[in-house]
Amino acid sequence: MSNSNIGNKQTSLRKPVVLMTMGSQERKGHDYQVMTHKYITPLVDFADCLPVLVPTCCGTDDLERYLDMADGVYLTGAGSNIDPALYGQENETPGKGQDKNRDLFDIPLVKLALARGLPIFGICRGMQEINVALGGDIYQKVYAEPGFNDHRENPEDPVEVQYQAVHSVTIKPDSWLRDALGTDQIRVNSLHGQGLRNLGEGLEPIAQAEDGLVEAIHGPSISPFLFAVQWHPEWQAAKNPDSIKIFEAFGDACRAQVRKSQASKRNQAA
Repeated sequence: MSNSNIGNKQTSLRKPVVLMTMGSQERKGHDYQVMTHKYITPLVDFADCLPVLVPTCCGTDDLERYLDMADGVYLTGAGSNIDPALYGQENETPGKGQDKNRDLFDIPLVKLALARGLPIFGICRGMQEINVALGGDIYQKVYAEPGFNDHRENPEDPVEVQYQAVHSVTIKPDSWLRDALGTDQIRVNSLHGQGLRNLGEGLEPIAQAEDGLVEAIHGPSISPFLFAVQWHPEWQAAKNPDSIKIFEAFGDACRAQVRKSQASKRNQAA
């Protein structure tokens, strides 16, 4: 092998590793750790990252070890709600399932990932986790709050109807998201009963629904890439140019983290 080939191989950019935390699900008397296929494929196909599925049922003793291998963190949606005690409220939805193991894993995960400067992307529950981790709170029943619309799906509808675009979100002018999508407004799906109330420290709204509910947040003062949305861009992402651009932006941020990491290792070896 020539010296030039060796040099090219040494400086080639490896594929970013992204942590995806799983959630608890009970099936026929057995406890499962699960991750839905629809969240994984756009991370691979459009962000061009390598997903590592992380169980949340074994505590946080190895959290730093997981982060040692990570170039990004991807917090997905789930059918469970965050324990309201974690943001100082009584539970107003006792009939809705919770996943306290995920709560107690993901909240410190957000804080430690930010301390390392890792890119973070959240969807639905993931966005709410980020907000709670940074000291924010949540409307437990958006549909019961004066002035807000009902953002829930109809559980009787076919899944294709549940995930169809049903309302607009307006994107903050002169923002990176406006530049990335090339538009001030997009149509999104809506499948959530809860939403952000007071934003956590360092978070800013970057998109809002027609009723004013915060639909996307970022944290430009605390991270090079901290971004989350309340809708579901992962759903049939290949058919949605806006979703593709969002996942590409996250992938680009993770590749920037790889470059930073590789440069740091080269400097240490010099």
